[in-house]
Amino acid sequence: MESAIGYPDLGVLILADGSLPGPWLRRPDAVPGAVPAPSADLELLQRTLRGRLPDAVGVTEEEIAAAETRLGVSLPDELKVLYRVTRVDWDNDFEAADRASDAVGCELSELEHLCAIDPAVRHPGWDLGATHAVNTEPDAAVQGLAGSPGWIDFGSNGGDAFAVDLTPGPAGHFGQVILVDHEQSLGAKLVADSLTDFVLGRMREERRDRRWDKLPAVARVGTGGLGTIHAAAHPALEVLCIGAWDGIPFSLAPVAGLPRLRTLTALPGTLADPLEIAGLTGLEFLELGAEEWRVLLDTGAVPRTLKAAAIKVLDQDHLPVVAIANEILSLWDRPQIVQTLIEGDLGPAV
Repeated sequence: MESAIGYPDLGVLILADGSLPGPWLRRPDAVPGAVPAPSADLELLQRTLRGRLPDAVGVTEEEIAAAETRLGVSLPDELKVLYRVTRVDWDNDFEAADRASDAVGCELSELEHLCAIDPAVRHPGWDLGATHAVNTEPDAAVQGLAGSPGWIDFGSNGGDAFAVDLTPGPAGHFGQVILVDHEQSLGAKLVADSLTDFVLGRMREERRDRRWDKLPAVARVGTGGLGTIHAAAHPALEVLCIGAWDGIPFSLAPVAGLPRLRTLTALPGTLADPLEIAGLTGLEFLELGAEEWRVLLDTGAVPRTLKAAAIKVLDQDHLPVVAIANEILSLWDRPQIVQTLIEGDLGPAV
């Protein structure tokens, strides 16, 4: 189980070990026309670094080739130039590594510690992650991913990672420098068009709306959101969240069969017929009230495509909810929630 943030609920039931929501499994889209930025200047980069680090000794071509083999990608020429100029060894020569970091403009990683940004490391948990969707606009410089085998982490600012981007967005450049914020779980920010620009301090910022809960991929229905399920229905819909609602409960018929719909959350009492969930054939996360789960369990209609599930608890006793959770877990042969009854005398009331 995973704890649910901000709720008095039991948490999220993990039905498949190691499972991740769809956005954390997304691979980068191919951008075959991506090329280095015009500002990428190998000679200027090398001259600048050698001027700042006159006594530095770089790595060998064999070491660069070994790093490429380990990573499974060809390093961009600018990054090769950087490491040909200086070798970073934080354990055995801290002062030299510190000088190299000052010269580059970030806390520089050792060549053998270069790594791709792993999407799983940025997973915030199912209760948040399941309601997000990746979004890359046609004019975006950086793809809206959790990670990519082409985001090569080469340094940090003490908390966030700087990476060269080998899988840029439609409007980006091959080898651009991006910042992967440790407080965010999706996306990255463009900071320089090239490593040359980065070292020379020629930064830039892509100002974009970085929300991951926008239509048409994510729809929120209910008070303060959309007023009908019809308004949410779209072939690109991935996440449907039904919140507080004082009107007639909603029918799920308008979204039945949508090919990408993977998440449904619905507050207790907001669904006209929970059995309509059977029409949502690709669900991986489902959050419902206890009564709605009871209907699905009694009729054998719990979607077997689920990877995680949650029971929305409002003003009710948790003990019956635990029993329902155990029924759900048993469908996937998962360990049961253990209940322990403690009896004793608390003494006279004060």
